[in-house]
Amino acid sequence: MAVTKVPNSASLSIEVQRDIDKAGDPIYGKKTFSNVRIDADAQNVYEVAEAIKLVLDASTRDSFITESSSLINA
Repeated sequence: MAVTKVPNSASLSIEVQRDIDKAGDPIYGKKTFSNVRIDADAQNVYEVAEAIKLVLDASTRDSFITESSSLINA
């Protein structure tokens, strides 16, 4: 019995500074962009994330790819 992983969707998230806490430390939230191509090259997605960071008004931190897949019992 072989199980196959079938990619369904992917999204790009960028951590964006939302506020500052009482201690003066930044509070981050995520801005998410859906419908990233599941076959997109990681370098290309990274370059898009960096370009988006340049046009955002707030300070940014890390970028993430979230992928969703189905497991099919073949």
